[in-house]
Amino acid sequence: MEKRVLKVTVDYTDKNFCGGIFDVTIGGVVLATGKTFELFKKEFEEGLRFHIQSNLERGEILPEEIVNGNYEIVYELAVPALLRDAERFTTLSAISKVSGINQKQLSHYVNGEKKARPDKREKIIKGLHEIGRQALAFI
Repeated sequence: MEKRVLKVTVDYTDKNFCGGIFDVTIGGVVLATGKTFELFKKEFEEGLRFHIQSNLERGEILPEEIVNGNYEIVYELAVPALLRDAERFTTLSAISKVSGINQKQLSHYVNGEKKARPDKREKIIKGLHEIGRQALAFI
């Protein structure tokens, strides 16, 4: 049986990673927050397990793959969350250089003052991949 993919949208606001999922296959909504992306993921996954168990205890019928844990959680980071998480490894200045996006514009994105278009998100992701490739070249 193929794994069920649960897509979780993650943003960054008020100094926290935040986000969640609404999916009828899990019986509703699961939300979480965390000061770091890793903490957010931990909180979300614990909340999801609790949500599934609570639904089962109430007699809700959930798909077999959800009940058996045969699912994969895929996190999709909005630009503010993507940039905040990247700050663990690099700077906005470095991201600006490799992505071609002005550092001030990146700052507007990370602080939620402006919303990045999908093409800008892709440039940021490609830039982060380039930073990773460059870092790996030293190993």
